[in-house]
Amino acid sequence: MLYLAALLVHCVPLAMAQYDICKSWVTTDDGPSWEFYACQPKAMRMKDYVTVRVDPAGITCGDPPERFCTHENPYLCSDECDASNPDLAHPPKLMFDSEDEGLATYWQSVTWRRYPEPLLANITLSWNKSIELTDDIVITFEYGRPTIMMLEKSLDNGRTWHPYQYYADDCMEAFSMPARRVRDLSTTSANRVLCTEEYSRWAGSKKEKTVRFEVRDRFAIFAGPDLKNMDNLYTRLESAKGLKDFFTVTDLRMRLLRPALGGTYVQRENLYKYFYAVSNIEVTGRCKCNLHANLCTFKEGSLQCECEHNTTGQDCGKCKKNFRSRSWRAGSYLPLPNGSPNACDQVVVGNCECYGHSNRCSYIDFLNVVTCVSCKHNTRGQHCQHCRLGFYRNSSAELDDENVCIECNCNQIGSMHDRCNETGYCECREGATGPKCDDCLPNYYWRQGCFPNVCDDELLLCQNGGTCYQNQRCICPVGFKGVLCQQSRCEADKQDCDGAPGARGSPAALALAVLALQLPAKG
Repeated sequence: MLYLAALLVHCVPLAMAQYDICKSWVTTDDGPSWEFYACQPKAMRMKDYVTVRVDPAGITCGDPPERFCTHENPYLCSDECDASNPDLAHPPKLMFDSEDEGLATYWQSVTWRRYPEPLLANITLSWNKSIELTDDIVITFEYGRPTIMMLEKSLDNGRTWHPYQYYADDCMEAFSMPARRVRDLSTTSANRVLCTEEYSRWAGSKKEKTVRFEVRDRFAIFAGPDLKNMDNLYTRLESAKGLKDFFTVTDLRMRLLRPALGGTYVQRENLYKYFYAVSNIEVTGRCKCNLHANLCTFKEGSLQCECEHNTTGQDCGKCKKNFRSRSWRAGSYLPLPNGSPNACDQVVVGNCECYGHSNRCSYIDFLNVVTCVSCKHNTRGQHCQHCRLGFYRNSSAELDDENVCIECNCNQIGSMHDRCNETGYCECREGATGPKCDDCLPNYYWRQGCFPNVCDDELLLCQNGGTCYQNQRCICPVGFKGVLCQQSRCEADKQDCDGAPGARGSPAALALAVLALQLPAKG
């Protein structure tokens, strides 16, 4: 029987649901011990920790200074953007500052003075950390919302990008997609990427400034319109394939493809009223800690999970050293209400450490040792601590990483065998070189292997006027033969070449020479 005594609780109430306690000190009949729970950090304003980049170069207005107009007064172009004047500059940081007394500050692009060349701008937000969205992304535009834009996401710190949502005043024309609303999605399509026209059409109202990525409406598909049935949402996040990752990002990118037009067409006589201006970007979310932490702090320039459950890493994505008696697993929302912590277990003295590459051990009696059985992830050894033949150690990965061993990939023709050394270099055959033995040393050529050069144009190895063909053989003039054209045909045949039928200028000899140039080299 358990008598709970919450002597130590690392918790802060969360904006969404009950997973706020990582562990409690409990007393049992066997004595006091920790009891673990699935847990996650509280939601917070992620724009306070973001790094922003705007491209292409020169897209921010003010260098050189230029005038711009507004749609309300399109011919009164008295406003100016000047990067050298703090009062007139519009740098990217103004998308995230606090606006005093209701005075909007904003980043602004150059005007569309190069029309009909497209006016394109990318705004990239990076956290160098996986975060989970908990509320709508809200982008506030001054002077009109874009008529066409895209929102993209990355899960790998910007190495690859995926569409998140399309926005257009005409979805079919812009993206060849029918317009849809999030509130019309079903439980089986809640993570569908769609195109919406709701935030792009011009209505002439200054109040219509925001563009949204509707996270709450997608949550509501499972939790109800008031988000009261959060247990059902967490159950679906755990069980529906790809749903949890859909709300997870490391980076966001807004691709602005066409500015607000203020009407149905572009007025070419006044292009100074077309530009982008963003005054605010709100992103609400929590650090992704794989349900192994309820605190996330900003230190050394990035967000870090304060990991529990004997886990470690920026996202609590691996077990601590000496707590690797089984493979690491993320925590689970299920079973409700406390979930499963899936804590890492401590390695007990006498047990075998397999670094997560094996789940079974065997005792070898005559050696009096315990060894791991059926090592996975291309590992081998008593503790699965070595790499199989044909693989080498990934120096950037720890021993418990699934990618700790990398395949050698030695070239089958250029290498002696498929094994490599600890740095990934293969043992090459004569003439071959390179980490994988797929290149040739100088004075060698590749033809299903490396062969020494017979001749060389620069060293002029071909004699008596012979020409070198692909470093592989000499093309001899009429009257000479041999590997290097070093032998006279006249001397070999003991003939007087001046009167011989095969003299230098004969048509037959010329034909043979041309044919020799066309023949492929022998390997």
